Amino acid sequence: MDYDKVFDEAIGALKDEGRYRVFIDIERQRGSFPRAVHHASETQGKRTITVWCSNDYLGMGQHPVVTTAMHEAIEAVGAGSGGTRNISGTTHFHVELERELADLHGKEAALLFTSGYVSNDATLSTLQNILPGVIVYSDELNHASMIEGIKRGRGRCRIFRHNDLAHLEELLAADDPEAPKLIAFESVYSMDGDIAPIGPICDLAEKYGALTYLDEVHAVGMYGPRGAGVAERDGVMHRVDILEGTLAKAFGVMGGYIAASARIVDCVRSYAPGFIFSTSLSPVLTAGALASVRYLKQSSEERDLLHAKAAKLKTMLKAAKLPVMDSSVSHMVPVLVGDAVQCKAVADELLFEYGIYVQPINYPTVPRGTERLRFTPSPTHSDEKLAELVSALDRCWRRLKIRRAA
Repeated sequence: MDYDKVFDEAIGALKDEGRYRVFIDIERQRGSFPRAVHHASETQGKRTITVWCSNDYLGMGQHPVVTTAMHEAIEAVGAGSGGTRNISGTTHFHVELERELADLHGKEAALLFTSGYVSNDATLSTLQNILPGVIVYSDELNHASMIEGIKRGRGRCRIFRHNDLAHLEELLAADDPEAPKLIAFESVYSMDGDIAPIGPICDLAEKYGALTYLDEVHAVGMYGPRGAGVAERDGVMHRVDILEGTLAKAFGVMGGYIAASARIVDCVRSYAPGFIFSTSLSPVLTAGALASVRYLKQSSEERDLLHAKAAKLKTMLKAAKLPVMDSSVSHMVPVLVGDAVQCKAVADELLFEYGIYVQPINYPTVPRGTERLRFTPSPTHSDEKLAELVSALDRCWRRLKIRRAA
């Protein structure tokens, strides 16, 4: 076999479809988020750009509370954790952060992972091994990490239409009432910006004897009085059995976690290969995340400003007749393009002509024909930056002749 030819054809197919992913070379500027320096090429040199697609939603990765904690930690204990949690990789920072996260979500215990992807994958696959014959009910728009975890568990899976309570109940009612059941869903769906009906899903779980697994990665830090997520905001956090979150978005650092009963957490800790055999998070990262969680528990200023900025940007986009998708219930700002090639063309023009950085969102992240740009305004995006973005988008839409909103 000509292996090189096969690999070249695989990459060529992505390029032909317009969905080959290009990573740009940037350096964020500490203290001036969302500014960054773009290293375009050796011939083009570098220039300042504005980042519009960071998941550091609140800018906490730049916050002095976080960076100071990380500096102090590296001076105190060094860089690495030293191993897996089971051998030598548990530090006091890990213990403190798990306690803080359990308290944040009103649960008995929490468990840290190296990323949100790993926490979903490891937990959902392990739960299926622990619960013989379990049936998993998964929202059709669940994140790839949830889908992968469910697949790796090799249990029975039912996929219900997105946020469709009637369809979910139809599936639950059709199965053996004695079989163990797990409903897996998200709070904020990051590509469309809509929110799950958490309370009614918990009603169905109680009616049919199911556990609930809620991914709050795009909500922790940004919703609720203490930033525990949409479930806290809606007053239903105590009804969710397992909450999963990330430390890499609103908290601005890195890592993932689950929070649940001490019994569930102990089972996952004891059985999940993705936890057992992974080197633990660096104590430097853990210290930064700990400082961020503690800070956002008592400060709502950042999340209030985030939601105000997102709402303002949506209003401005609608006024310019740019096709912002209906995401009024969340902080997400997705703008529909509907074609992979055009989506990449807009992103390139924004970057090279206007110094605006946003990544195109293409298949398989979203269905073909729904390609989009997803903007993530933060508290530090000024009103002037909002106006610059809308003006640049308007010009791109005109030049590329992309369909406008009605």
